[in-house]
Amino acid sequence: MIEASMKWAASTIVWIFASLVAHAQTWTPDNGNGTFTNPLLYEEFSDPDLIRVGEDYYLTGTTMHSMPGLPVLQSRDLVNWKLLGYAMQRLDLGPEFRLEEGKNVYGQGLWAPSFRYHDGTFYIFSNVNKHTTQVFSAKNPAGPWQHRAMKRSLHDLSVLFDDGKAYVIWGYRGIRLAQLNEALDDIVPGTEREIIPEGAGMGEGVHFYKIDGKYFITSAWYMGRMRMPAARADRIEGPYEVNQAISIDEDFGLAQGNHLAEVWARQKPFVIKPGDPKNIGRLSLHQGGIVQTPLGEWWGFSMMDYNSLGRVTALSPVTWHEGWPYFGLPGNLARTPRTWVKPRTVTPQPITVPYTRNDDFAGPALANVWQWNHVPVDSAWRLERGALRLTALPATSLWDARNTLTQRSMGPRSSPIAVLDTSAMRDGDVAGLALFNRPYAWIGVERTGDKTRLAVYDDQTEKTVRHDATAGRVLLRADCDFMTERASFSWSLDGKTFTPLGDPVTLVFQLGTFQGIRYSLFAYNATGAAGGTAAFDSFEVLQPNPRGLLRPIPLGKRVMLTSVGGTQGLGVPGDALAAGAPAPFHVRDMKLGRVALEHRGRFVSIGADGSATLARTAPGTSESFQWIETPNGDLVLMSLATNRFVRIDPASQRIVADSPGPLPDGSDGVRFKWAQLR
Repeated sequence: MIEASMKWAASTIVWIFASLVAHAQTWTPDNGNGTFTNPLLYEEFSDPDLIRVGEDYYLTGTTMHSMPGLPVLQSRDLVNWKLLGYAMQRLDLGPEFRLEEGKNVYGQGLWAPSFRYHDGTFYIFSNVNKHTTQVFSAKNPAGPWQHRAMKRSLHDLSVLFDDGKAYVIWGYRGIRLAQLNEALDDIVPGTEREIIPEGAGMGEGVHFYKIDGKYFITSAWYMGRMRMPAARADRIEGPYEVNQAISIDEDFGLAQGNHLAEVWARQKPFVIKPGDPKNIGRLSLHQGGIVQTPLGEWWGFSMMDYNSLGRVTALSPVTWHEGWPYFGLPGNLARTPRTWVKPRTVTPQPITVPYTRNDDFAGPALANVWQWNHVPVDSAWRLERGALRLTALPATSLWDARNTLTQRSMGPRSSPIAVLDTSAMRDGDVAGLALFNRPYAWIGVERTGDKTRLAVYDDQTEKTVRHDATAGRVLLRADCDFMTERASFSWSLDGKTFTPLGDPVTLVFQLGTFQGIRYSLFAYNATGAAGGTAAFDSFEVLQPNPRGLLRPIPLGKRVMLTSVGGTQGLGVPGDALAAGAPAPFHVRDMKLGRVALEHRGRFVSIGADGSATLARTAPGTSESFQWIETPNGDLVLMSLATNRFVRIDPASQRIVADSPGPLPDGSDGVRFKWAQLR
């Protein structure tokens, strides 16, 4: 029971929040040692487009129905980013954008933006299904941004300014080209043509470039085995030559997770299919493009499906080979190392993160990470007396509740905590903390008459678990593990002891909202009338794994390496390197997140053919390995001699550095677990 006598004083609330903030850390891809680890943001940032203007890079991506939309991020090293603002504050193209008349725009809205800079102006072009392409322009990338609608709907478009003209390409498999008019709101009559036919192997999500006089197009192939095709031509109208994959099969070893059997399922209970770890290519890097640094390096950016977390953005070194920009390294083209050396810069850049995730709601505005799930009703929410106050508008469920405030969930594991004051809630009000998805789940408070109950609701089972309570303040918590795709709910009075409520829920990938899990603060009234007010005093996201490695590299320590799922490892039977009982190796620091493995004065050494031996030599390139983890924390060692991964071949039991990357099912002998010795 939550006793009325246990209501907190305001000072207690402040103390609890301050204590959480003091320990708060959020994901950064910068490892602090000259390397970075993908993803760039451990949260959904889909359909990225990235440009460089002078020494600055700018990044935006899909935001669907969430508002404000089209975030504009800025960086000087491609790894550390800050948020300048949003190009679109609200997009109101009909009742579905306002969640009115029983309609919604879930899974629609702004997506696959094209970010461009020309003649002193920044542009973002983004199509809206069932409407037209929207254009946003600004002299300053921090805004203000002007908005206008085009007269055409151009699917997954990309714009190229070339020789005083503006061109646009768009399409799905079949790619079309046209010239844009001076107002950039329509195509010039008579200029539209197909430049790549449907059967040529290109996909969607195109990015258009002119490099050294040649025209390049990157695209995304989504069906089946995901990959990134590319095309090139000497003239803008073609003919185009297609390369089926400049990036393929790179999922960093992440296995496919839970997903809906029907992509756009409407009927409950939904059929949830467990992931198939043998389904190669379903999560691979696919949609993105390329950029050149001021120092001449080329880098690629693209996204991958990260199961229920949503689509995330990754950064890849680019190797030009036979005139094609492969996402990968020499000797291992089309594969991206999850951890690699940061892009070179003239001036080192500090570690920065774009979003403020925690909010005590004491300021004049919401933290920059928040987005509404539709056009907000401004009269039904306010920041007042150190709290976010949501008026409970009529709704039948969370799915059609208006003024739901959301932010992206954080991987690989995270725990959002909201402090809710229920004292101004009325009969029929429901308010709390949700994991917004399809199906969704929430923990909150229900008010029926003068009775207050804690509740957990699972949209998949349509089951509600309740616990009697009286009015007061309560902490609501969700513990999310995006590696196991499970979440559980709990509540607390003091912020220290949390009591579980309800059963664990299954997290899934779905395209109903076309987004990953969203932490959400909500309030609605189920009686059909406007209700009272839910006051959220604070919101915090705890992240136990905010850096690129779940376990730090054991530099200077002795370790034993054992194959995941087996008992054999890197052994030295008979004084030679071979698979067997794991032998102790001293981990020598080779800088930049690289190690040499020493056993009794000899080092693991990789030959040009990938063969592994023990060599009595000063460690160099052949004895150096990039220490990398898969998303779930398994160790993989990439040889700098081959740019391929060390494995114990399951068939021959040979130790060889010839793997392009870890398979998601772990059947290739690439993954190791390590134990530190005293």
